Amino acid sequence: RWIKFEEKVEDGGERWSTPHIPALPLHSLFQLRTCLQKGAMLLDLDAASFKEIIDKALSEQPEEAELQPALRERLAALLLLQPRHQPTKSLLQLLTELGLSPCRGRRHGCPTRNLPLPPAQDIAHTSPAASLSFQLRNRFKKKVPPGSETAHIAVGEVEFLEKPFTAFIRLRHGVSLGSLAEVALPSRFLFILLGPPKMKAYREVGRAMATLLTDELFQRAARQAEHREDLIAGMEAFLDELIVLPPGKWDPGARIPPPSCLPALRRRTAVDRPDQQPHGNGDMAGVGDRASPGHPRTEEELERTGRLFGGLLRDIRRKAPWYGSDFSDALHPQCLSAVLYIYLATVTNAITFGGMLGDATANMQGVLESFLGTAFAGFIFCLFSGQPLTILSSTGPVLVFERLLFSFSQDHSLDYLEFRLWIGLWVAFFGVVLVATEASHLVQYFTRFTEEGFCALISLIFIYDSLKKMLSLADAFPINWQYRLDNVTSYSCTCNLSSPGRWERGWAGSKVSPCDPSSPRALSPQPPVTPMGLSRTQCLDQGGHLLGTSCQYVPDVTLISFLLFGGTFLSCTTLKRFRSSRYFPAGVRKLVSDFAIILAILTSCAIDAILGLETPKLLVPSELKPTNPERGWIVFPFGANPWWFCLVSAVPAVLVTILIFMDQQITAVILNRKEYKLQKGAGFHLDLLCVSLLMVVTSVTGLPWYVSATVISLAHMDSLRKESETSAPGEHPEFLGIREQRLTGLAVFILMGASVFMAPVLKHIPMPVLYGVFLHMGVAALNSIQLLDRVRLLLVPAKHQPDLAYLRHVPLRRVHLFTAIQLLCLALLWVLKSTTAAILFPVMV
Repeated sequence: RWIKFEEKVEDGGERWSTPHIPALPLHSLFQLRTCLQKGAMLLDLDAASFKEIIDKALSEQPEEAELQPALRERLAALLLLQPRHQPTKSLLQLLTELGLSPCRGRRHGCPTRNLPLPPAQDIAHTSPAASLSFQLRNRFKKKVPPGSETAHIAVGEVEFLEKPFTAFIRLRHGVSLGSLAEVALPSRFLFILLGPPKMKAYREVGRAMATLLTDELFQRAARQAEHREDLIAGMEAFLDELIVLPPGKWDPGARIPPPSCLPALRRRTAVDRPDQQPHGNGDMAGVGDRASPGHPRTEEELERTGRLFGGLLRDIRRKAPWYGSDFSDALHPQCLSAVLYIYLATVTNAITFGGMLGDATANMQGVLESFLGTAFAGFIFCLFSGQPLTILSSTGPVLVFERLLFSFSQDHSLDYLEFRLWIGLWVAFFGVVLVATEASHLVQYFTRFTEEGFCALISLIFIYDSLKKMLSLADAFPINWQYRLDNVTSYSCTCNLSSPGRWERGWAGSKVSPCDPSSPRALSPQPPVTPMGLSRTQCLDQGGHLLGTSCQYVPDVTLISFLLFGGTFLSCTTLKRFRSSRYFPAGVRKLVSDFAIILAILTSCAIDAILGLETPKLLVPSELKPTNPERGWIVFPFGANPWWFCLVSAVPAVLVTILIFMDQQITAVILNRKEYKLQKGAGFHLDLLCVSLLMVVTSVTGLPWYVSATVISLAHMDSLRKESETSAPGEHPEFLGIREQRLTGLAVFILMGASVFMAPVLKHIPMPVLYGVFLHMGVAALNSIQLLDRVRLLLVPAKHQPDLAYLRHVPLRRVHLFTAIQLLCLALLWVLKSTTAAILFPVMV
């Protein structure tokens, strides 16, 4: 059988082979062409049953090959016998049969026999009811793409024929021919080749015909052919593209696996019909788009209208018709996994940046402000933005500016929040001006160089921060590097009370050795016994302090934290790739892949709970009050600073505007790449307007500033990938695009706002697990750019390098030079962001 690729029945008749590319003898194609030239050909035949088709095929033979009435009757009776199909059994059925009949398939000592079937129509005596029942129960039909039709090829040797009988039949409309096909689908083409035993190539001619009918261009020719010559011309076009492997250079018995990707049909059509190639550089532009999926858009979305707010109005008109479907398209289980995944990532990011903001601004902005600001800004953005798949979050460059602004305010005795309020208002004003003047059209000049450098930098920041957080655990939970087993008797932790009393007398009178088998400490895993049974907490409450080399030692916490961190990362990566695994049915693989991150987090949390160690847990604020009690929820614009600071604030606001514009628009370009096959369009102007207006609210309330987060947004899109439900054997599921909707983002930020009330549940999630998710997000985003592939080329000898498209057209030294310059610029950006000059980061980008 053939569905794009060929499958054969293996010896023993128990299973179909793996799908492979058909390898045809060249002689069989020439024989097939002869059969089509001399045999019967019925095009657009009107028939409702297989018997009617056979009768007309036998009566329409050419004069030189006309059959005698007796032969016609014998051939008709032979062809009308019910077919017997090769069963497609599940693993459970095979195991059941193995248990019921363990000797099945042996050559001797077993009453059964195997019936290997040819890859053509098998003619056997089977009741029509049994065949039809098998056909309706066949689970193989779900592998067949919707709208498919079947073609039947019947070949064989017949002793009573003296010359071959050939017929090619095309029905006017697809007709269901009962149990003739393996699955219940309409039939369109039939090819029959029967002849005397002296001709031995029937099987190969039938394979050639089946392979031709799986070719898209020949299918088109066969469907549109009006005469025999049209069909022969279609076969000639097939032969023109044929590639012949010389004998002795490869093993004819080797099965060539299906390729991971196939050339586009339009490219083959352009090659076959050069007169239809587009003029100018249109075709080259298409090739460029395929070669570089990240090529910037030059479509209507970024064209200037020449009118104030013209681009914004165009964005609104483009997105308004899709607004209803932005909610209905989210009714899918995949969206639930995306919500949980992105929620945990956003919570971790809010806590991380909230803590750093608190340290940088004396808690003027802390974790609670980060939670509330993320929930509010993200919800409003997802509700009204042009690209709701974007996730808003705090970013590193904004954090650097906040730190510098706070230091400047402290040095000059200024009110930090009031100064920041005026900067935010100016940034919002400049942002609206940029939207009005359609400044977003500059996005079309962003190249792969800029996109990849920016995405790589943000991904490396995620990876670096996750590793840095894990390494800092060694400070909070120190490892006893000086531990020696031979010196175990010297390790102890005693309580030294600040004032002498009965506790001191009691301790002096009871000398307990940590290695004495009769001592309580040797018999129980409880903490070391202090005077008269004092615990560590009681000792500190009594005003004492702990003395000893093991007082600060927390055993196993650092080790298990790193195990949870690495285990979560590996689990996320492995389960995410489970979709392309060979184990379990496709539905199970897809479900596991969709919920990969949640499964990894739940597994790691379960392991942590079973071990019961005091690993650092996720801490969420439980009270709705400002982190710094000296501030309120509303920042007043006047009173603390001189009045003229409202004008001076425009100067730093220019730098922040450049930062917000570059950060927002580069992320938007990356998310709207053509490779993601987005159908609802982008909204560059509308997104920038939403971010600008949110600056007003967050500045007035003293909440952090927010902009699109590249890595989290890419993870959001990756969790919403759509693939074809049915794919032919040997063919990878086709990527259909992204599940574009607003509901996942809205649900994520609603949960963010409710997190303050979910502290009792969230406190059980270990932080190392969330850092492992951070690492997975950074690595996944880094793997999505071409830069990493070109870095690997630096380490791979030329003869082992993969067959990449750009290596065929660009000299290797130029590729390495481009990569080296990109890495140098990336290193400069990294150094810049780590210094006080990080405010110039957007200008450098």
